Amino acid sequence: MSTEQTVRIRDFALRHRVAFGVVWLLALLLGGAVAVAGLGRLDQSFTASGGPGHRANQAIQERYGNGAAVAPLVAVATWPAATDVRVPDTAGRFADAVRRAAGPGARTVSYAGTGDEGFLGADGRTVYALVYPGAGKPDLAGLTAVEEAAGTLRTGLRSALPGARVEVTGVLPLQHDSAVAGPGAVALAAKAACALGLLVLLVLAFRSPLGVLAPLLLAGVISVGALVLVEAVAGFTEISFIVVYLVPVTALVLVVHRWAQPPETAARSAVAAGAAGAAACAVLALFPAAFLRSVGVAGLAVWAVGTAAALTLAPALRSVTTRPTRTARTTRSMRTARTTRTAGTTRPAGTTRTAGTTPVRVRRRPRPIPAAVGLTLLVLLAGAATQLRVGNPEAHALVAGGPARDGLDRLTAAGVPSGALNPLEVLVPRGADAEAVAARAARVPGVLLAAAPAAAEWRRDGSAVVVVVPEEEPMTAAGAATVTALRSALSGGAHPALVGGSGVVDRDLVDGVYRLLPYAVPAAALAALLALAALTTAGTAARAVFRALLASVSAAGALTVLWQWGPPDTGAVTGWVPLVVGAFAFCVSLDRSVAAAAGGPSCAGPVAAGAGALAVLAVGIGPQLELALLVSGFAMAALLDALAGRHRTPPASSARPTYRSSFQLV
Repeated sequence: MSTEQTVRIRDFALRHRVAFGVVWLLALLLGGAVAVAGLGRLDQSFTASGGPGHRANQAIQERYGNGAAVAPLVAVATWPAATDVRVPDTAGRFADAVRRAAGPGARTVSYAGTGDEGFLGADGRTVYALVYPGAGKPDLAGLTAVEEAAGTLRTGLRSALPGARVEVTGVLPLQHDSAVAGPGAVALAAKAACALGLLVLLVLAFRSPLGVLAPLLLAGVISVGALVLVEAVAGFTEISFIVVYLVPVTALVLVVHRWAQPPETAARSAVAAGAAGAAACAVLALFPAAFLRSVGVAGLAVWAVGTAAALTLAPALRSVTTRPTRTARTTRSMRTARTTRTAGTTRPAGTTRTAGTTPVRVRRRPRPIPAAVGLTLLVLLAGAATQLRVGNPEAHALVAGGPARDGLDRLTAAGVPSGALNPLEVLVPRGADAEAVAARAARVPGVLLAAAPAAAEWRRDGSAVVVVVPEEEPMTAAGAATVTALRSALSGGAHPALVGGSGVVDRDLVDGVYRLLPYAVPAAALAALLALAALTTAGTAARAVFRALLASVSAAGALTVLWQWGPPDTGAVTGWVPLVVGAFAFCVSLDRSVAAAAGGPSCAGPVAAGAGALAVLAVGIGPQLELALLVSGFAMAALLDALAGRHRTPPASSARPTYRSSFQLV
């Protein structure tokens, strides 16, 4: 699209702004209803599909109806000091109470059914059981059912075992407790301060109530339109629920950034950045990994709808929100400047003049020392990204207090490692010896116990499930090594067993998604470079894409520094969070770089970055760890992009003419 075509579209939209306004308003209202109704089309499992662990979990889920990718509940009972938990009466009473409290369809395993002392604490008074509730699939509804089963199990066990101290813990109960805890007084004050700061920032930047509401309306329209497109694609291929987080935040920052630019600059940069961003996201959507495909489709939808809104709806809104006095004031200023130049009097500060020319304002270059410091910080954070460990955060970091945390503390105090919260399940096929498979798995380094329960719920249609409890959580280096060694030990023979369970989900994510990144990222960057070079200059395109890549990788490094190395000490970052944050950082940095090259004001980048950071912090500050990871990643990506924006590309020399009919936009 040429510059002349861009101007024609904008002028056409201005002449028919009422019609375009009505169309976009209907798109917002009707599209909003369609988007809400279509959320069920999105995959809600948050797991990587296609890997060996995913196939094993699917087979277990289909045959047994529970477990697999859903981490079990862990019932913990501590008896008085005089009680011997190895006595059949005590162990059997605990196992019977767990079975009754778990309800129909559940699978339970403990010391009584296996005789494995790995189910006993080192203190001799504590015993635990793994409980797979009868209902529970790796989607939002299934996880909710498991969380509700935790409360029922806790109540039933305390009623049946009044002489013991009973707790129920697990990965899902820990996450549930962090979600329902709610923000404290300090967090609520911080959320309110961020919301107020967002409002103040927009008021200071746009100087009018309509100027504040217009970008928010634009962001809502783009978000709704993009989600409708994504959900339409989800009818044909698997699209993850993570797009619900990526779309609105990206739309908000892009809109605020463009709204802070002059109309001509905003239109030109929207077309150029939109083409480059859409090309990069389209390439990501072609890769055979659900998370990459989801990010690519969502980004492509945001760029497409955002560019259309920038050319049609934004000019109409600007015509309404622009103050009438601005034109007159601008005309008077231009008349005064012409009079000043004609009289040959003093020139405005910061301008130079040559014979026979009008004054040309000289842009101040950014100070070299702060620019170098900012670039060094970005490079260091990019280096830290190489140490990123993806997977569910370690159990101790999920929540600071609550019933589930009490159970975890009781378990670890008895000497039981936290790896018990993420056991592995081995599907033994028909014709294979489950006891032999369990014995082979027990010899793998890092395995606490491996048992083949003989109860009917663990054996079906000639197959059996062997439960394997690792010593370390699977997202740690030692836990990952245990999973790899177990798969290797059970891969041979005439009837190879399939290793599944909640402990393999993280490994599937690394193997199925992150190993594609060395191919996906360069391919997407090359597509963006070619598209942008066709609309701008090669140098502008190269700088914009490089800075977008640097911002994306630096955002992942910031997550590493803050959460893995910082005080939270999560040990790992939820696997899909860096993908969403990195895509967001790439998109907003690309848009900012293209706008800067087009001559946009230097304030646009910081305003958009501040608005995005304050918006996500106002929504996401709280005790829920997974949301905190995502929100902090968005905020740091926005702020890092503002830091990168200090290295502005100087505008093209005025000696080189750019014609309205030229294909070159910037």
